[in-house]
Amino acid sequence: MSSQGIALQQKLSLMLSKTVGKPVLKPNKPLALKDEVANRKMKKGEATCIMEMSLLMACWKENEFNNALCSSEVQTFFKCAEKAEAARKAKADGAVGQHGVLYPKQANTLLKRYPNHFKEV
Repeated sequence: MSSQGIALQQKLSLMLSKTVGKPVLKPNKPLALKDEVANRKMKKGEATCIMEMSLLMACWKENEFNNALCSSEVQTFFKCAEKAEAARKAKADGAVGQHGVLYPKQANTLLKRYPNHFKEV
């Protein structure tokens, strides 16, 4: 399998070498990145505390929606919701490089600040 990869690399280098003549592979667009990215909405994350919520609703159903009898489930659900909210805020407030997520608006701001300077070869 590695011999196939080596053979492919040799063929590509031969096709791109200027010693043979003009390169066979000619790009139809300039080989440079744009100074902007598509402005897409990020996908929403996974739902949290589903298990706690289902246990709370099952308890309510068994006890005819009496909150006093399901106080432990209510507390468990609220604790889970608080932890999830704190994690979401920490992720949103964190630095870009720490989480590896660069939103399109942030990427566009950085690309406008540091535009591409290229010369065609």
